[in-house]
Amino acid sequence: MKIPIDPKIKGLIFDIDGTLADTMPLHYEAWQDVGKKFDFVFPEDFFYEMAGIPTWKLIGIFNERYGYSLEKELITKEKENAVFEKLKKAKPILPVVEVVWEYFGKLPMSLGTGGKRKFASLVIESIGLKNYFDILVSSEDVENHKPFPDTFLKCAQLMKIDPKDCLVFEDGELGLEAAARAGMQSVDIRKYLKKS
Repeated sequence: MKIPIDPKIKGLIFDIDGTLADTMPLHYEAWQDVGKKFDFVFPEDFFYEMAGIPTWKLIGIFNERYGYSLEKELITKEKENAVFEKLKKAKPILPVVEVVWEYFGKLPMSLGTGGKRKFASLVIESIGLKNYFDILVSSEDVENHKPFPDTFLKCAQLMKIDPKDCLVFEDGELGLEAAARAGMQSVDIRKYLKKS
C-alpha cells in the first residue's frame, strides 16, 4: 500500500529502526542475548513501548520498573556489541523506502533517530540508502530524546524547513508524540506493514 504525502509538505523526516529498516526484531534479539548473559528478562512489550529511547536511558527505566540494578555503561556496551553484527542483516521496510526513492531530489529529507550515529549509519548502509541522506540527527546530537521534540526540530532546522511543513515517518508511540510536540505532521508507518 502506497503512503500518501500531502502536496503542501516541504520536508520529510524519517526514523530509522522499525521505520526505514526492519531492525526492531534484531535489537530485541540482542536484548535477549544480553539478558541470558546477565540473568535478566527483557519483556518484549516493554521493548516496543520504549522504542526510540537511547539504550543507556532505557536501562535506567528498566531498572526502576522491574527492580534491577544493571550497570548502565556495561549493559549499554554489551547490547551494542550484541546488535552490531545483526544490524548488517537489516532489511528495508519497502512502503517507507519507496517514499525515499520517490522524493529523493524533490524534497529535503533527513533522518531522526534515538540510536547512536554509528549504528544508524550502519543500518542506512545495510538497506542501500547511504547516498540518499545528508542529514542525520542521532542520540548524540540532542540532549532531550523522544518523546521530546528536539530530534525532529533539529532535523527541520538543518533542512531549513518550518516544523509545520515537515512530515515525520515513525513506528513508535514516543516518536509520534515527539512529532506532535514539534508541531509536525506524522505518518504511523505500522498501518502500512503487511500483517503476517
